Amino acid sequence: MNKRKLIGNLLFLVFVFSAMIYYIFQEQDLTKIMIQIGNANMFYWISGIICVVLFIACESIIIFYLMKSIKQQVKLLHCFLYSFIGFFFSCITPSASGGQPAQVYFMRKDKIPVGISTLILMIVTITYKMVLIALGIVVLIARPAQIMYYFQPAIVFFYLGIFLNIVVVGFMIFLIFDPALARTALINIIKFLSKCRILKGPEKLTNRVNSATEKYKEAASYFKTHRLVVCNVFLMAVVQRILLFNVTYLVYRSFNLSKISWLTIIFLQGMISVAVDMLPFPGGVGISEKLFLLVFSPVFGEITLSAMVVSRGLSYYTELILSALVTIIAYFTIGKTTEGNDF
Repeated sequence: MNKRKLIGNLLFLVFVFSAMIYYIFQEQDLTKIMIQIGNANMFYWISGIICVVLFIACESIIIFYLMKSIKQQVKLLHCFLYSFIGFFFSCITPSASGGQPAQVYFMRKDKIPVGISTLILMIVTITYKMVLIALGIVVLIARPAQIMYYFQPAIVFFYLGIFLNIVVVGFMIFLIFDPALARTALINIIKFLSKCRILKGPEKLTNRVNSATEKYKEAASYFKTHRLVVCNVFLMAVVQRILLFNVTYLVYRSFNLSKISWLTIIFLQGMISVAVDMLPFPGGVGISEKLFLLVFSPVFGEITLSAMVVSRGLSYYTELILSALVTIIAYFTIGKTTEGNDF
């Protein structure tokens, strides 16, 4: 919640956004693009906005469900606020790194212990990323011809994305199920880097590792005693992801197109999400637009650029604006009172 860091992230986002706008729209006929967008069916755009809101709301329900599973009293309305807060800070920070610290801060204002909020959000993160990994593995095993053909120009990014997600989630699961071994491995790495004079201040980092592994012990216990809950959360995360991927299909239909199947577009958009998820760009700005143009050119044809403007406008920038507004509301409401029922 450091204000200077927040301003820095916002300025970096503006810089990346400006560079993306210049790179993509230079030498483009903006009048033609506006005419193409103006001829689209806005009913599908409204449906897309609803999907974005439901996408964020799904995380709220997941957080509420997990809190109830450990008998933690929390208001459902505040869970909605936590979700919007998380997505706002995820949208403006590289690799979505700022979302969960902000959520922990606001949960703490609601008198939810840091240990509990960290545990819940850790499960949310793992299941959220596991959906992308599952999608990637399905594509790698099945290798559907049409989808692989469309994604061929960006296939390197997909392989990189699935690799990074597997490494990150695999390491998180390793920390959960064998925190002692993970702690030993991390401390040895810190000592090695310190001896090589690559790393300074090893004591401070070692203390952070010790603290983190203690929290993962709680997660290990939860995973072992709440397996059905974790499976249910994974299924809810699948629905959540599909809601956001569906925005691209609604944009496709808004331009009076219908030849490509819903499932194909869902998988293509999902593969783009896999590709950009771990890259150090706030909200995937720049790289998401570029991959959209590469992958969906055969799908949208000459209106690809217009479709990208609408799709990203709905799936990212609408999410950013709505989340920013709700975060402002949360700032003035959360922590003021914690009495009342679940709603």
